Amino acid sequence: MNETMVCAVGRVATQPVYRELASGPSARFRLAVTARYWDREKSTWADGHTNFFTVWANRQLATNTAASLTVGEPVIVQGRLKVRSDVHEGQSRTSADIDAVAIGHDLAWGTSAFRRGGRTDTASPPNRPEPNWDTPQTGSSERAHVDEQQPLAATALT
Repeated sequence: MNETMVCAVGRVATQPVYRELASGPSARFRLAVTARYWDREKSTWADGHTNFFTVWANRQLATNTAASLTVGEPVIVQGRLKVRSDVHEGQSRTSADIDAVAIGHDLAWGTSAFRRGGRTDTASPPNRPEPNWDTPQTGSSERAHVDEQQPLAATALT
């Protein structure tokens, strides 16, 4: 109940990795979120610090994530923030993970064509090589029910 919910807007930094686990499908990818600010001296926009998050998706969201996202695409991720600290090879590490509830393309940067996926987990995403980065596995989380009777509309910004 007292979880930290976040909404992060950034770009897909690594190709999503899809796995079939005993608890159901799981996918993860890294999200790069770069702050932008107005540089008054140069009268132009400049990039600030970049934060990286590991985004975890489970069940149908995992299947759809692996089939829909590629590196460099602008996305919006909503979910539970999990900050972890551990010691790896004698060095202390801190990582920030997002247990995703919703993931979508950022339509401020382009258009997207929505296709309703099947409710079965038989459709598997294409096989892709796994990137070389370590992140602890997390358990599954509850997902909100989507009302299938609601019409969906795609919007494009020009």
